Amino acid sequence: MEWLTMKDGMRRRGAAGVAVLLSGMLTLGACSLSGGSGDSDAKGADPTASQSASDAAQAADTSAAQISITPGDMADNVAITDGVSVSVTDGTLDTVTMKATDSGTEVAGTISADGTGWTPDGQLSRATRYELAVRASDSEGRQAHQNATFTTISPDNSFIGNFTPEDGSTVGVGMPVSLNFDKEITNKAAVERAVEINTSSGQDVVGHWFGDKRLDFRPQNYWEAGTHVTVTLDFNGLEAAPGITGVQDRTFSFDVGRSQISTVDAATHQMTVVRDGRTLKTVPISSGSDENPTYNGAMVISEKYDETRMNGATVGFTDSDGKGEYDIPDVPHAMRLSNSGTFIHGNYWSSTDIFGTTNTSHGCVGLADAQGADDPGTDGAWFYEQSLLGDVVVVVNSPDQTIQPDNGLNGWNMDWNQWVAGSAL
Repeated sequence: MEWLTMKDGMRRRGAAGVAVLLSGMLTLGACSLSGGSGDSDAKGADPTASQSASDAAQAADTSAAQISITPGDMADNVAITDGVSVSVTDGTLDTVTMKATDSGTEVAGTISADGTGWTPDGQLSRATRYELAVRASDSEGRQAHQNATFTTISPDNSFIGNFTPEDGSTVGVGMPVSLNFDKEITNKAAVERAVEINTSSGQDVVGHWFGDKRLDFRPQNYWEAGTHVTVTLDFNGLEAAPGITGVQDRTFSFDVGRSQISTVDAATHQMTVVRDGRTLKTVPISSGSDENPTYNGAMVISEKYDETRMNGATVGFTDSDGKGEYDIPDVPHAMRLSNSGTFIHGNYWSSTDIFGTTNTSHGCVGLADAQGADDPGTDGAWFYEQSLLGDVVVVVNSPDQTIQPDNGLNGWNMDWNQWVAGSAL
């Protein structure tokens, strides 16, 4: 019996040994699956230690540069003047690429001298979708990237002012600052107040509204010769009418050249050209006939063409068949005086006998000239070369009425009190 007991005990001890062996095998298997060392006796083992090490390695490779793009991704109604910019902290910009998505046209821009900012060089297009791609690097050379897509404000919800004269131009003493808006303006005072005009001559300049879409500025008398004029348009974000916001922030300037005032006497058929108070020349002319007389009044040269086509049908002079009473494809040395078709121009198709003796035109002022605009010895060529945009041509003694102030750049035909009364301020 004792022997049986001992043997049974040996069996029990053997079973226990097997159990211990199996337990060890299971433990090894579990450690192996978890990616550990297989040391079942390790103390304080952390199963997340390997993940933390991986995160640390990834963090070490991440750029410290933080890129910021204005506007945010997928933004709408973005301003076209100052609505877009890129900046970076803890790094510098490497490249900034901005493109219109529909055309692929790249937008020129400039990275700041310190490398931390970028802005477009010019005004963006309205109702256009753009993509921005930015790359920056930190002090360790590690790169960061960011992208954004946005759409600029729609023309239906914005306004701009097209301005005359051109930036950097030299003009005559009669040139007003004329703004033509692409939307009707109801908040006229705010818009007029957002136009700042500074003059080197110290002349006071006042605005006058011609309807809801045109605002002109001028001094009481003609500009002083040699004046430098700077105009700032601060329309960006300005509500000009319900739901209509400005997108323009622009400064332009121009210089006033010498003073040239030319007086056309329709009765004597002569034009006297006076510069800075001195008569340069008296030129024989032919103005509008009795049936189609030339407007009286002060008219400002607003356009110049070496040659242009003149068709009577475009200004209401048609025959019984509806065709223009005249159609001349190569009118030389033409300068516009009104929006309704009044020009002072060269005339090669009429007899030279009419100049200085007879008024024969449909309302224009004609000077003797040559076909092809290539003879500098003609009166037409001479006057063209002597004239600037903004010079004043005054017509007197014509049987017609005085030209309306808004027909061309001709606000000088309104007295100063009336002009000032047309200001919204």
